[in-house]
Amino acid sequence: MIIRETPFAAIDFESAGEGPNQSGVPIQIGVAWMQNLKPLPDSFYRSYLAALNPVTWSARQIHGISDADLRDAPNLLSLWPELKQRLGARWIIAHGAGTERRYLRAFPMHGFGPWVDTLILSRRIIPGRPSYSLSDLSRELALEEEARWLLPDFRWHEALSDALASLLLLRRLIELAGIANHPADVLLNEN
Repeated sequence: MIIRETPFAAIDFESAGEGPNQSGVPIQIGVAWMQNLKPLPDSFYRSYLAALNPVTWSARQIHGISDADLRDAPNLLSLWPELKQRLGARWIIAHGAGTERRYLRAFPMHGFGPWVDTLILSRRIIPGRPSYSLSDLSRELALEEEARWLLPDFRWHEALSDALASLLLLRRLIELAGIANHPADVLLNEN
């Protein structure tokens, strides 16, 4: 399959933060699709997630999600049918994909992928940047305006917003490298 024909789904999680002897747990998920290198706003999905741990003060300062926002939220496992439909048969995109892969381990043998990490791809295609954060790259590459047009409530460190920004970044990296008509395997994160 060539890149421009590859169906993509970007995913992002926000977490409750980490405390002493606690690892972070997901409290929000966002998924956005791109087909023919065009984001599909009708595909946008976000949900808060029930958390086992309270949201830490430092995490609230970053993403603004409070324990009150999570009342009556579904747990991640209950979203299996939704995630299977949204992520199955698509290449999965994430910026710094380790967190997303770790949280999806809640579904052993889910089979999602192949995975494309836009952080690794950015370092390969546009080396030498002072920062490779998703927000810095998006601003540098003038992606933020389109993100706000596609998602009027766009804001950094919100799961759907960050998923959308990852998709737009992937598309721009493909444009910069001139690889839209190359086999999709060139996007894989192997060196």
